[in-house]
Amino acid sequence: MVVEYDDKITNTDKIINSVIDIGYGATLHESKENGKSKKEIKNSSVYNDMKSMKHRLIISLIFWIPLMYVAMYHMFKDWFGIPIPSFIMNMFHGTENSLVFAFTQFLLLLPILYVNRNYFISGFKKLFKGMPNMDSLIAIGSSAATIYGIVAIYMIGYGLGHNNIEIVQNYANNLYFESAGTILTLITVGKYLETKSKGKTSDAISKLINLAPKIAVVVRDGKEIEVGIEEIVKDDEVIIKPGESIGIDGVIIEGEASIDQSSITGESIPVYKKVGDKVVSGTINKNGYIKIRAINVGDDTTLSQIIKLVEEASNSKAPISKIADKVSSVFVPIVITIAILAVIIWLLAGYSFEFALSIGISVLVISCPCALGLATPVAIMVGTGKGAENGILIKSAESLEILHSVDTVVLDKTGTITEGKPKVTDIVSLINENELLKIAGSLEKSSEHPLAEAIVKKAEDSKIIFNGVKKFETVSGRGVKGVIEQKTYFAGNIAFMKENNINTEKVNSKAKDLLNSGKTVLYFSDDKNVIGIIAVADTIKKTSYQAIKELKKRNIDTIMITGDNSLVANSIGNEIGINRVISEVLPQDKEREIDRLQKEGKKVAFVGDGINDSPALVRSNVGLAIGSGTDIAIESADCVIIKNSLLDVVTAIDLSKSVIRNIKLSLFWAFIYNIIGIPVACGILYPAFGITLSPMIGAACMSLSSVCVVTNALRLKRFKPHFKINDCNDGFCNNSLEKNNIEINKEEKLRMEKLVSIEGMACNHCKMNVEKALKEIDGVEEVNVSLEEKNAIIKLNKEISDSEIKNAIQEAGYEVIEIK
Repeated sequence: MVVEYDDKITNTDKIINSVIDIGYGATLHESKENGKSKKEIKNSSVYNDMKSMKHRLIISLIFWIPLMYVAMYHMFKDWFGIPIPSFIMNMFHGTENSLVFAFTQFLLLLPILYVNRNYFISGFKKLFKGMPNMDSLIAIGSSAATIYGIVAIYMIGYGLGHNNIEIVQNYANNLYFESAGTILTLITVGKYLETKSKGKTSDAISKLINLAPKIAVVVRDGKEIEVGIEEIVKDDEVIIKPGESIGIDGVIIEGEASIDQSSITGESIPVYKKVGDKVVSGTINKNGYIKIRAINVGDDTTLSQIIKLVEEASNSKAPISKIADKVSSVFVPIVITIAILAVIIWLLAGYSFEFALSIGISVLVISCPCALGLATPVAIMVGTGKGAENGILIKSAESLEILHSVDTVVLDKTGTITEGKPKVTDIVSLINENELLKIAGSLEKSSEHPLAEAIVKKAEDSKIIFNGVKKFETVSGRGVKGVIEQKTYFAGNIAFMKENNINTEKVNSKAKDLLNSGKTVLYFSDDKNVIGIIAVADTIKKTSYQAIKELKKRNIDTIMITGDNSLVANSIGNEIGINRVISEVLPQDKEREIDRLQKEGKKVAFVGDGINDSPALVRSNVGLAIGSGTDIAIESADCVIIKNSLLDVVTAIDLSKSVIRNIKLSLFWAFIYNIIGIPVACGILYPAFGITLSPMIGAACMSLSSVCVVTNALRLKRFKPHFKINDCNDGFCNNSLEKNNIEINKEEKLRMEKLVSIEGMACNHCKMNVEKALKEIDGVEEVNVSLEEKNAIIKLNKEISDSEIKNAIQEAGYEVIEIK
């Protein structure tokens, strides 16, 4: 927790003691420095708590299993036909063995009570402080069952000593040691799982810390020396070689390189950096030798700030107040008061102390929190299992509970809405398209740039066989060049074309359109003229369209936030139907935007996949990480979407709503038994009808309420997402009219592109004649003529008849075989 206090009035010791007084532990938090190892981080209170809880669970199970067997051994025989060993029968069966039967259960319960003593310490402390919670319910319920069992042992001993078989049989049949043991053991299972999930933030922080290198090479007194990253001071000159991580923030003073900034900005494509450009910690030098001057070091680096944000956001996240805790703050005092009053009233009415005590214990037993305690965890358990079936890993009960109230979903772009990998989207060829791909693939195969990988993959998918490239050369920040079959070819950006005096007029207009749509354009040319352009972009996932539509159906606001430039971000936002787009942001800005929305009263879910998303994932009310993302994002998130589909975010929200409805219904049934049972347990029917609710019947009612709760929770196994997954790319397949529109658009697209088979072309001169004749037709946007294939691909911007195309080619002196 983060506490603001006046040091003139109080101090940290008083604050810690106040926390301890109400049953919790507290120590002063110390920030984790970059030099700390993962092993050191794991020696934290979180991991100690998890280890302690595991120990408690193991001990509880070791003694609970024989306790249940001893208490219920006759059920194994009567219900399941399982034979009982003779020594068990000789020791525990029959009235004469009742004391051994009862005392053995008590001895088996003692270790369970001891290892789970914190429930009693915390529960009774909170009760006496006037703040009862689930621990108070557990403590009272277990104590009531245990105390009654101890009373029963004395009564059995008394009955045996006075040869009163009726007393012996009555109390021997009404022992509740197994109820106390079951309550404590089941609650400990849930607590262990809860504690285990708390270690995730520490794992995330340790992985963030591991992003920074432990050592670096600096130049001091003209010599290159290795120093620890924590020893670097401001203005040091640091050398970063290809493949190395950058551990400090600085500015390049020598060299140039492509820097992978995906861990910080989310950009899927490495960024070219030269002298004068800034680099930040946590990024990777993909290629090139650079020397940087340190600007921010130690705790001031970008990476350190991200780590700090993850820690602070984790501490400042508001705890979820459980429904059961809210109810118990009223329910527990009322039950205790009713039990005490019932005992007093029956004593004043002249009844025996045994009768009055039995009434009081019956009230406490029937009010045992088994059903109340099971209502939430059992539904959560089934809900998380159902989530896993649907590819959603829910890491805490809190996140599943919060999801139902989310009204704003903030989406990262790269890897979340989009695939996260660049792909070829458009090819504009002034020669045969396959020939362009062959030249482009051959050149780019020798390059290590991510854009080159996309082009090579496109060529390979088209079954292109690459040519050998001689005199291959990479020009950083510009492109590549090489000789293929005695001819020089260039590949790169527009600046590279201009530097080599390449004429790009024929494709400039189309390149501008592609750039305006947020795509990256690569030019390809021979030694004089451009031969084509290839556009590469991070494509939108097929399911993202429908996911946005489904979120809108549920009146959930959607916002896209990204480190990419505004042109790319707005283009994707417009295409997918997101009205609000926030671009060119750093991790701090993402986290700050989440915080701002929360201050407006919004319940925010953040969906991301990168290291840069970690602060926002933790700051949000519930963070969802895409499964294909980084380990750090996955560790920081509350939920992990394994299938990498945004539709599963919608499924998670629908599942949460179903679980919460189920929990509320379970709590309703749990209290119905109390509302009916408590008055009967108090003896309200005894004066008129002679009916009392014995502790045995009270325990039966308690068990019945538990059965109802578990049965109700199991209904969640029938949960299905409240939508049908569409197969089409744009997510509009549910509506027949929209289907028709899609089909019409496909037909229009086919009509706007025609394939013409031509006979009579023999040389490049023929090819140019056909191109010229077709381009003179009004409505022809682009023409690609292939000598090898003997055809022409014509792209149109308006409807043109086949006869008009045929006439133009025939007038140029060539024969049209077929038009498709």
